[in-house]
Amino acid sequence: MEWQDRRVLVTGASGFIGAHLVRRLGELGAKVHGASRATGADLRDTEAVKALFAAVRPEVVFHLAGEVNGARDVSVVRATLEGNLTATVNVLTAAGPGCRVVLAGSSEEPRPGNGHCPPPSPYAMAKAAATGYAELYHRLWGQPYTIVRPTMVYGPGQRDTAKLVPYVTLALLKGDKPRLTSGAKVVDWVYVDDVVEAFVLAGLSERAVGQAFDVGTGTQVSVREAVELLYRIAGEESPPPFGAVPDRPLDVPQTADPGPALELIGWRPRVGLAEGLRRTVEWYRAATG
Repeated sequence: MEWQDRRVLVTGASGFIGAHLVRRLGELGAKVHGASRATGADLRDTEAVKALFAAVRPEVVFHLAGEVNGARDVSVVRATLEGNLTATVNVLTAAGPGCRVVLAGSSEEPRPGNGHCPPPSPYAMAKAAATGYAELYHRLWGQPYTIVRPTMVYGPGQRDTAKLVPYVTLALLKGDKPRLTSGAKVVDWVYVDDVVEAFVLAGLSERAVGQAFDVGTGTQVSVREAVELLYRIAGEESPPPFGAVPDRPLDVPQTADPGPALELIGWRPRVGLAEGLRRTVEWYRAATG
């Protein structure tokens, strides 16, 4: 009942996590307004963001929109700077102290779970700077915020087919061979429904105000192991062709420390990797007919 009739704005509402979050908040009775590029929302535009907030008058905003590109290339600096940092500053400015802001952070930001490793990409750098601005707005102007940092999110409905799980799944369903790295990278895989639940809990928790915390399982499973598991679930007997693509440089561990999420919002993951991948394969199988 805590979400019943509460005015909520979700940016990035047409994205993977955003679409699941909009649906979940609707089930809980919230009055949800979704904003995304598909609806013409340009969060890089200060005046457009002010107008959006004036129209919706949200009590809580989940800011999930952003330029998600982990490339280690100078060509993405401008896009990730404007799409993640500028947009976040615009949201924080438009929200004001009467609106709770929940930001989607990055597991590649410097944090305890990766030994405060420097950001390895322009995207991670922009996310780290956005965290700094949220803290600044909180200290100077009393802006309530919470930062949720998911690790590697996967699950049904991930339509970005360049991401590993949908890419490999669709290749297997089509009878194609995916082009893979060595698979040596270790990842903390977390199911999308669990991530959505963390955002929902964070949006109401007073203990989480002014806090940033990880959302993940706290366990590492290599890309190789996850792909081999996908192969078994899909019924593919041939071995995965690892090594066709070079590994990405400067990748950092994405293991979550789930302790703060449990302490602050009472969250813990519920869906294990095998079950989550099984649900995901079933969804894509049904979606592709």
